[in-house]
Formats: sequence, C-alpha cells, structure tokens
Amino acid sequence: MVGHQVSPVSYAGKHITVAGLGVSGVSAARALAGLGARVTVVDGGDSQALRERAAGLEADGIAVRLGDADTLPEGTDLVVTSPGWKPESPLFAAAAEAGVEVVGDVEIAWQLRGPDAAPWLAITGTNGKTTTVQMLASILEAAGLRTAAVGNIGTPIIDVVLGDQPYDVLAVELSSYQLHWAPSLRAHSAAVLNVAPDHLDWHGSMRAYAADKGRIYEGNTVACVYNVEDPRTEHLVREADVEEGCRAIGFTLGAPGPSMLGVVEGLLVDRAFVENRQQQAQELAEVSDIAPSAGPAAPHNIANALAAAALARAFGVPAAAVRDGLRAFRPDAHRIAHVAEVDGVAYVDDSKATNPHAAQASLAAYESIVWIAGGLAKGATFDELVAASAKRLRGVVLIGADRALIREALARHAPDVPVVDLDRTDTGAMAAAVAEAARLAGPGDTVLMAPACASMDMFTNYTKRGEAFAEAVRALAAGRGERE
Repeated sequence: MVGHQVSPVSYAGKHITVAGLGVSGVSAARALAGLGARVTVVDGGDSQALRERAAGLEADGIAVRLGDADTLPEGTDLVVTSPGWKPESPLFAAAAEAGVEVVGDVEIAWQLRGPDAAPWLAITGTNGKTTTVQMLASILEAAGLRTAAVGNIGTPIIDVVLGDQPYDVLAVELSSYQLHWAPSLRAHSAAVLNVAPDHLDWHGSMRAYAADKGRIYEGNTVACVYNVEDPRTEHLVREADVEEGCRAIGFTLGAPGPSMLGVVEGLLVDRAFVENRQQQAQELAEVSDIAPSAGPAAPHNIANALAAAALARAFGVPAAAVRDGLRAFRPDAHRIAHVAEVDGVAYVDDSKATNPHAAQASLAAYESIVWIAGGLAKGATFDELVAASAKRLRGVVLIGADRALIREALARHAPDVPVVDLDRTDTGAMAAAVAEAARLAGPGDTVLMAPACASMDMFTNYTKRGEAFAEAVRALAAGRGERE
C-alpha cells in the first residue's frame, strides 16, 4: 500500500507510459497515478491473465493498451520500463526519436525517496544476488535495524519507498537490467559479487553487461565491495566515480589482506573495518555459522556471506550481529537443496543455477557427481564450465532445447564421461532424467540438478523445474523402498 510520503520529484500532470504489465509495471503504474500522473501501460501480450490485470488498473483510471508495445502513446513525457525490456525495443527507439527519456522502476524509486529516506546497501552480480541480499537483511535485523530485502526480490521497490513502514536501511538486489535504466542511483555502499557471461542476448556484449553491473558503484559514499577472486569486479571499482573517502573493500575465500574480509582456519574475519587493519583482524563468525540448518556451506555461499558481512560492517554493524544473522539465515528453495538420499546417493536440487557460472559454483561443492543439465542457453557457452568440472563428473544426463551445446563441450573437455542425451523438452523428461542419473550413480555420489540454463523451454520457471526434480526423486525413493 502506497503511503502519504511527499515525493521530492513531482509527476503530477505528466503523461507517463509504463512498459510492461508485470509486477514492477503494475507497481510503477499505480504509484505514479497516485502521485497525479496520467499513466498509460503498454504490453505486447493479450492473454486472459493480462486482461484481468488490465481491468484492475483501468478501474483505477489507468489506461492500458494490450497487443501493441511498439508505438509510443501520443504526448508521452516519460517512459518507465520493466526490467526485461531490451534497449533496442521499438518503443524505446520511438521515445528516443521524440526526445523522451526512458528509465526503470528502480530509478523512479530512487527519485521518490523522501528527505529522511533509508540508505541503500546494494548488491548485484551474475550469481548469488538473492542469497546475499537475504543474508545481509538477516544480519541487519540481528543488529536491531529495521530493514527489508527489496529490489529484484520480494516487494517492488517503489512500494517500499512510498510505503508507510519506516526503515533504517534497505538491502537492495539489483539486476543488470535494472541498473541499465537507473542513471541517478547512488548507494551508501554496494557490492558486485561476480561477473560472468549471462544475458548477453539482452546486453549485446560482455563489455556492455559488465558496464551495467558496474553502475552500482557510481556515487557510493562509504564502500565498494568487490570479489578478490574475480578481477572484473575490482576493475569496475577502479572505473567508478565515487564520493571522496569511499573505500574499496575486497572479500576472499583465502586469508584477507588489509581492507579485506576473508577466511582463516574456518573463521570469517574482517581486516577492513578495524582500527589497525595492517596488524589486526576481527573475528566475525565461523564458517559453520552460515545457514547451519542447510548443511555444510558451499564455497560460493561462504563468498556470499563475506560480501553481506562487508556491506553490513560498512554500515557499522557489530561483529556479533554478523554471526547471529548468518546463523538465522535460511536459504530459499532450489538453491543447493538436499532432496533425499537413495541407496547411498544424495540428490540435490540447484534449479536456480540458470547459467554456467552458477552451475560451476554448484559443481565445485561436490566431489563425485552425476550432473543433470540443459535448457535454454541464453547465448552462453559451456567450455569453461565443463573443463573446470570434468574431474568431478561420474556421468551426465542432458535435457532441454540447447543440450547439444553442453554435449559438445563435454566431448571436447570430458570425452570419457558417460553422457545420456534425452531428446526431450516435455516436463515429463525430468522423471526420465532422474531415472537415468540413478542408473549412472553409485554410493557416495551426488546427483546434482544444476542445469546451467534457463528453464522456460520446458517449465514455467526454475521453481517448477526444481519441483519436478524433487517429485521425481521422491518417486524414485518410494519405488526403491517398495522393492526392498
């Protein structure tokens, strides 16, 4: 519910076109209409679900145009786009020709902050954003701060900014799409977790993708947090135009140098936010404190915890709150989730691994793996992933539209690993994949569903894919139990 906060930016009387009738589009449309703007929402689809959503907006006096997303409504003063719309969309070309600015919902939220608005601690990266933002929010809450995990996660950020609920600080997840359309964003502190090829079909090049990630550092006031093991992230810090006194803070899975957080003998330690960082370090938590209910922490989740801790420490959070927040954190479903153990084989659902970089982090957490992979590649390549993981692979089961790309990489870099290529893209293929994986696996192995691809060729989203995997594993377990 939008509150009664007075906006420092006036949209009253302006004709604003909102591109997209998704969650963020509906949020933006309602917020801007509530601030006195004349709003038109355009969407290229015309499904029953969209019509129902449109009817709800029209009842509130918001115009909606379905089936035509290419033409700029006459008299438009500003275009507010949903994150997924590509920069080369005809609507934006028409806006450029008419001299009309295009921004995203994050930009609007930033402009709508009041004079006493909560600072933003912002996080982006190819992988790990949601987990890290949730870890950060848990740490901030453990410190007694009023906070929320927002942005590319949960409640639309415009609703949070305009809502009546007061916050001390916000943990903000930002995608490269959102950053592309948020030119004036200036965070208190920000982190880029990693940068690996992803969404290149949207950005057009790796350089453009990395540049959009790097926007998160622009104007930071306290800390730019980067991944020591990913030089691209440090390069983005060096390129950023920040406030005087803003510091570069690294995080590493090794022993940290000055101005870094890292790991020493099973401890997360801070050599950045201590009085004498040349000589001293502050213990923050034990590695075993990271979501202990989820089992041993995988390397990439240790890195996520360090990044979250760095941002929290930049905001002045005490060490004890880092420990307590990490202990209280509970990871979302479909992120390295143990489903069952059947005949000595562990079955793990990491459906959220929707690109090669995420899958590589997941594969690095296990020693002997039967890997279920495949789906929509989104322009990605798989040679680096397969080469890095080949020694861990006991077998591979491939599904999905672009499985041939993975099969070819396996032939180049892991030619001796058995591969089952399921020539199917129906939802029932998952049960067949689990059955084939069970046939390839032996006691002590892990059957890991970390597809390295998007899910939309076979499933509505990665959640549905993960649920199909878990259902197939449970059916396998029940069948083995009956035979015993």
